Amino acid sequence: MAELAQQSILNFYTYPPIGGDDWRYAFQTAQVRTLEMQMLSRATLLDMANAADFQQAADLLSGTEYALPAGGNFAEVENMLQQRRTAARELFEVLTLDEPIVELLRRRVDFANLRLAVRRAMTDRPVGTDYSSDGNVPPELIEQIFSDQDEFSKPVFPDYVAEAAERAVLAYYQNKDIRRIDYAIDEVQAEHNLTRARRLKSVFLLGLFRIQIDLTNIRTMLRLKFTESEERGVFLRGGFTELERFIHGLDLGYEALGPLFFVTPYYRIVDTGASYLASNKSFLKVEQQCEEHLTGFLKLTVQITAGPQPIIAYLLMKENEIRRVRLILTAKKNNLNTQVILDRLG
Repeated sequence: MAELAQQSILNFYTYPPIGGDDWRYAFQTAQVRTLEMQMLSRATLLDMANAADFQQAADLLSGTEYALPAGGNFAEVENMLQQRRTAARELFEVLTLDEPIVELLRRRVDFANLRLAVRRAMTDRPVGTDYSSDGNVPPELIEQIFSDQDEFSKPVFPDYVAEAAERAVLAYYQNKDIRRIDYAIDEVQAEHNLTRARRLKSVFLLGLFRIQIDLTNIRTMLRLKFTESEERGVFLRGGFTELERFIHGLDLGYEALGPLFFVTPYYRIVDTGASYLASNKSFLKVEQQCEEHLTGFLKLTVQITAGPQPIIAYLLMKENEIRRVRLILTAKKNNLNTQVILDRLG
């Protein structure tokens, strides 16, 4: 324990630096500041969570961009939310002057589409066809990565797609565990993101991706612990927290996990998430705490007068808002307990 405490030495307390100003983005940053004021307030989300039923929750959105037509069904909800997400991503592309940043953020969609394609191909199950067309590689091409076409007629895929597909297939066939597909793709995506952020010399993106790696490792640690898995080599490298700490956490009781991470920025996440998991057998608080921590980092971009950081932060916070609206409406449609929804929202 003492050795681990000495290994984690960070030059920040809660969040890493976010970089400086880039005055090319003066107008774009001002536009994003205006859009941020139009986002849903926490009070609105809580009112939706406390609404008596789905219709009342939906009615609270009537004066917003998420308004539904009278008598709208849940299929229309999903269609509307997808449209809002696409609109947010298109606006991000318009506002971002640096094309490499646009391409990098689009690759999130490519990795997500690939995850679906690999799962379907390896398990021969219809695990979902909800591919997104917001990536760099069209979904119809992603589907062809495992086609029976000869090598000359197959489309040429970017290196990161080909590498992720190859690693995912090899990982799956080690013991035909579908979770290894996710581990392999997460690993390639993390490596790719860090490499690109360093090439772009973006302090903000590098900090963002390293935080995301740490949060993924926290989730992985708790899931492995909950399922009593013997896996140890599935944690992602490149985060701020050393891998030995996560591995050591697998051998401790839930009550000892918080103190283990006391010297890291993630003490509250681990302590709260582990306690809730132990008592409720649910990962709701883990997800809520991870989401809150990442949002806190994104909100630091208010310190930037002009730069790409606020544009990136707005996109990610807008996507999170859309997920929250979907979560609440889905929960209300399925008559979930209000307290469960509130626990997830935090």
